Amino acid sequence: MKWDRVVDHIVDFIRQKVDESGSDGAVVGLSGGIDSSLTAFLTVRALGEERVLGLILPERGVTAERDIEDAELVARTLDIEHRIIDISGIFGKYRDTLMISDDETIPSGNLKARIRMNILYYHANKLNRIVVGTGNRTELLVGYFTKYGDGGVDILPIGFLYKTEIFELARQVGVPGRIISKTPTAGLWSGQTDEGELGITYEELDSILKAMEKEGEDEKKVALSTGHDIQEVRRVFEMVRKSAHKRELPPIPERPSFLRH
Repeated sequence: MKWDRVVDHIVDFIRQKVDESGSDGAVVGLSGGIDSSLTAFLTVRALGEERVLGLILPERGVTAERDIEDAELVARTLDIEHRIIDISGIFGKYRDTLMISDDETIPSGNLKARIRMNILYYHANKLNRIVVGTGNRTELLVGYFTKYGDGGVDILPIGFLYKTEIFELARQVGVPGRIISKTPTAGLWSGQTDEGELGITYEELDSILKAMEKEGEDEKKVALSTGHDIQEVRRVFEMVRKSAHKRELPPIPERPSFLRH
């Protein structure tokens, strides 16, 4: 089976990176969504339940109760140590200090993602572990993640898989069906959904991104091969271009010749 080979590939990758880092295990943020659930299942398969810590980081009044329940379900199913840490108080301090208004959804959403990153790394440092990221290829390519937030991780073991492939692999490894069937959301503000914010379904987005991989940067060829409107294809191309900085290290000027010895 192809998916068995994919699982083995990811499991070997996680083991290798943990060994190379000289760390004692992994920390995974559990949101109750499909990406973090699949990542947790694969990480436990790679390292064993005793070497994986799951952190559930809700925000009171914003994070859906079902998401917290689903995150706990994953932790119980995998029999891993897990902790629930409400970020409401931390974000409240930022909100009051920076005078953040209720309509600042994007800046405050990114801030919440960075708060969660800090908590993950605190525990990773304390336990001599690495932070295992949960981003997939679709979201990485279009920049649908927070720089130094959920993008601030040590490894991205499912980062080569498109979102539509994530659903299939999750079924294969036993992620609970109620999580797989749930509408994907980053949970950064009430009523937010991934596809609603992106303005396109994951199925449509993946078909365009896969065609880009095959056809290169020829928008007309991608539109023709996928059957999507050229304007939609151009919008996806623009998302990929604008988010390039998120997938790269910060740029550094070339060292000038007069400083070379």
